[in-house]
Amino acid sequence: MSPADRRSQRRRLLVDAGLELMGTKGLDAMTVRAVLATARLNPRYFYESFGDVDELAVAVYDRVVEDLSAVVLEVLDGAHGDPALQARSVISSVVDFVDSDRRRGRVLYVEGLGNEALNRRRLETSKAVAAFIETYAAARQPAAVAHDEVTRVGTSILIGGFSQLLMDWLQGRVKLSRERLVRDATELFLAMGDAAAELAYRGHSPAKARSAR
Repeated sequence: MSPADRRSQRRRLLVDAGLELMGTKGLDAMTVRAVLATARLNPRYFYESFGDVDELAVAVYDRVVEDLSAVVLEVLDGAHGDPALQARSVISSVVDFVDSDRRRGRVLYVEGLGNEALNRRRLETSKAVAAFIETYAAARQPAAVAHDEVTRVGTSILIGGFSQLLMDWLQGRVKLSRERLVRDATELFLAMGDAAAELAYRGHSPAKARSAR
């Protein structure tokens, strides 16, 4: 292996160790010493890749987000044309992603709330997800409706609400089976999307414009 390949491998081991610690014991347990012990690396190798624990925490978060994004994009590619099927497929894939490895859910929805660096990254990611949903929806709506502010409001509610729902479900506060969770969340998503589209359409309808004059 070249020196660059060895550095890359060591970085992956550190991120793996960070995911294990963050996802099982929490961010407070992810000290440099604990990360090095879990990764079985010498101390100098931590600072070869990261300036501090916060940088590693962001890298762990980014890894989980990238893995989830790949899953969602693959699902969207396989569910063309039917909004209900797309919504259910995406929601099901996200639920499966966090349920199959509970560390992922903790990294995405719990540990980022109390750490400044992670919270900034979480907000940046939420904005990127919202922009993606708006762009994706815009191709399926008239231009005036797709870019109406109410669409952005609906998108923000969906993202925030679904994140909270997953957190509550993973922590046992929402006591539903996985199948029931996917079914109910899909129906609520579709109802919210229909309501947002209707509000946007009414805001741009000729009848409303005439009545305003």
